[in-house]
Amino acid sequence: MRALALFALAILCGCATTPPEQDPVQIKLNELDARVARLERSVANDVAMSQHLDETQERLRELRGRVEELEHNHETLAKQQRDMYDALDKRLGGGAASPAGAQAVPPVAPDAAPAAGTSSTEQAVYSQAFDALKAGSYSVAIAGFKDFLSSYPDSPLAENAQYWLGETYYVNHDYESASSAFRTVLKKWPDSRKAPDALLKLGYTQLAQKQNAAGRATLTEVTRKYPGSDAAKLATERLRRVGD
Repeated sequence: MRALALFALAILCGCATTPPEQDPVQIKLNELDARVARLERSVANDVAMSQHLDETQERLRELRGRVEELEHNHETLAKQQRDMYDALDKRLGGGAASPAGAQAVPPVAPDAAPAAGTSSTEQAVYSQAFDALKAGSYSVAIAGFKDFLSSYPDSPLAENAQYWLGETYYVNHDYESASSAFRTVLKKWPDSRKAPDALLKLGYTQLAQKQNAAGRATLTEVTRKYPGSDAAKLATERLRRVGD
């Protein structure tokens, strides 16, 4: 009996030290759970990416619409500016004949706005000359622009004053003075934003002086030097009319 009891005790002790075998079914279930979890994470990522893609596409559609709107507005403004210059040129004798005694004010760009780096005094002097030009008081405008250029030759507004001085001479049919003023813009400020317009109006002035070959050469230079600009478009239109 004692030996039998010891044998039974040994069996029990052996069972206690051997790890139980895992249930195969449970193993499969665990594997399936892991696969399902991975699939769920993958689907969640796909959904997030799809939502992000939809948002990105929507933003792209909005941006394209905005770009198209801006392009349309730019084309409209450019056409209005070309029409304005063309009408002015015709009134000044560059195209159709002007009525006797008729005068025209050149198209006024936003040059009278305060410029960075200018003092209140020089801004006031410039504005007085510019306002006189807009009002048709050309002799006052000429005197004002010349006074400004003499007093403030290094002002940020100097190139504008020189250009509008040329425009004022052009309106008065003083083509020699206009030509000199536009040439000064090109000489002193060759890279300024007024340079394309100054070269264009120099060509107009030469044509007004019956210097047709020189005028055509100058307008051709505008198209070559400033391709795609409004000045180049106006030069091309004027060259076509001269050819006709």
